[in-house]
Amino acid sequence: MLDKLTYNIVNAIEAIAQNKLRAFLTSLGIIFGVGSVIAMLAIGHGAEQEILRQIRILGASNVIVTPTVEQEEGEVRADDRDEEGGRPYSPGLTLADARSIADIIPGVQGVSPETVYETTAIQSGIRRTTKVVGVTENYFVDHSDVAEGTAFTRRHIRDAMPVAVIGHQVRARFFPKKEAVGGRIKVGSVWLTVIGVMEPRGLSAESLESLGLRDFDNDIYTPLSTLLTRYEDRSRLSRRDIEAASRDANSTQTARRRGYRVEQREIGDQVDRLVIRTAGSEFVQPVAGVVDRMLKRRHNGVVDYSVIVPEQLLAQERRTQTVFNVVLAAIASISLVVGGIGIMNIMLASVMERIREIGVRRAVGATQRDVTVQFVVEALSISTIGGVVGILLGVGISSGIEAATDIPTIITLQAVLLAFVVSVGVGLLFGYLPAKRAAERDPVVALRHE
Repeated sequence: MLDKLTYNIVNAIEAIAQNKLRAFLTSLGIIFGVGSVIAMLAIGHGAEQEILRQIRILGASNVIVTPTVEQEEGEVRADDRDEEGGRPYSPGLTLADARSIADIIPGVQGVSPETVYETTAIQSGIRRTTKVVGVTENYFVDHSDVAEGTAFTRRHIRDAMPVAVIGHQVRARFFPKKEAVGGRIKVGSVWLTVIGVMEPRGLSAESLESLGLRDFDNDIYTPLSTLLTRYEDRSRLSRRDIEAASRDANSTQTARRRGYRVEQREIGDQVDRLVIRTAGSEFVQPVAGVVDRMLKRRHNGVVDYSVIVPEQLLAQERRTQTVFNVVLAAIASISLVVGGIGIMNIMLASVMERIREIGVRRAVGATQRDVTVQFVVEALSISTIGGVVGILLGVGISSGIEAATDIPTIITLQAVLLAFVVSVGVGLLFGYLPAKRAAERDPVVALRHE
């Protein structure tokens, strides 16, 4: 049995060697099909890892609240003398909202308020714009760990100490050749002592834009109490402060630099974001609904906030990615089918060319099964060689896509094995019919064939 199989393999290789160009053209469909499968699976797996990274950062069990501009629509009334007249007062998003959510709503494990202040950072003669993010100790529970040093303690927050945890890119820019922890950096008008460095987040620019996130790696974190005490507490701004900033020649830039939200309302939000950590994903939707109703009451009916459920955003992104993968899989499948049809056509032509050879083999004692195996092995050899070349092509395509577009691609052993097995299966499936036709040839007629 082994001798017959070896003999058939040798015959298949000799037949392919005699018609190299034809065999190469026959295998092109398999090559491109397998290459497409490898690239498709690499892109899909890379996108899946990107989504999982987003889930870890946003938190699948989190609810996010951000301040927004209240949208109003209606007919003009006779008493509308002032655009702000008669409008209910809302204090904006405040720390009091965060405390109420944490204390009252069941299923909430913690609330992490954040306030962002745009300023400049200076260290060792290097100056660059940056964002100072005021957070509490809960922030480092909700987000990635600190790679170097430590996070904020209750003492740091209670005493509003001038300390900072810096992002990975901030460390690379300001402390490229020296220890960051223990160093000092001037942020705005305040010198902050670095006590920790965050793990790199590694989110792509596309992911940051689609999810509406900051580039966390370029942020400088300080206790929220430090930011509100040593920089500015926007909840204490008066209307006169805002109007004075609006009259400035560079009002938009000045207001943004000082942390005002002039375009939203006369008093700025004290907090730019609330990240609410729930006890589990099953609590996300109920907690989001309760938070919405609570904030509406606390803000006197003014809907100047937005309640975001990251789980829904990521689910939508996963659905989009699934559709994308299905389209790529369909394209790859078409290529493989075309390759299989090519193998079948060439093998049928080969059978017609080698009728006399088939007759000689049958005359010297070869059975129909022997002839079938011979041609099936030949088809499998073409598809196998095409599969190997296709795997190399797929690896090259994946690497090229990642280098040219920054789209993450991950090639797994499972993807390679799947592509190879499919290529072999296509050769077996489309090579069987020509092999069967060859085996059914009458040996007497075959020997008389000229």
